[in-house]
Amino acid sequence: MGASGGRRVVAGVSGSLGSLAALHRAADEARAARGELRVVLAWEPPGGDIAHRGGPCPAPMAAWRRMAQDRLLTALDTAFGDAGPGVPLEPLVVLATPGKALLMAADRPDDLLVVGAGSRGRLRRAVWPSVARYCVARACCPVLAVPPSPLRQALDAVHRRNVWRRPLDVRELAD
Repeated sequence: MGASGGRRVVAGVSGSLGSLAALHRAADEARAARGELRVVLAWEPPGGDIAHRGGPCPAPMAAWRRMAQDRLLTALDTAFGDAGPGVPLEPLVVLATPGKALLMAADRPDDLLVVGAGSRGRLRRAVWPSVARYCVARACCPVLAVPPSPLRQALDAVHRRNVWRRPLDVRELAD
């Protein structure tokens, strides 16, 4: 059990809309369970693990860690503002791939791991493996995959129109 006596709910954030939606759902689950919320931001040095295998230089590693901490604080501020999530909060910055970082943070059978299950095209699936799929296959606790917001689809459609310089009829957004 968490420090507050309820369930420990773990959510990963990257700052994306999908991760913020998952973070809100995780906070709702933690409030309902009278538990605590662990928010995880995973980071790796530029170039990945290979770049620092020979012995990382401490100054850049510290700077990259501070940047990751700033990203986490920005995501929390974007999601909750000054009010906070309304439950005990444990922010974690973890040097690992996102899937591994989440599994390290949600390491108890009674934890709940909440991940965003964003819409992914063929190219995106080929280039970036799904963190949600990785977690579902390997977690020792229940995993809640939060679907993308319908607003995300509307924003993607607008973005595609802008890229292809097609005119936008705002009446289509009201559907």
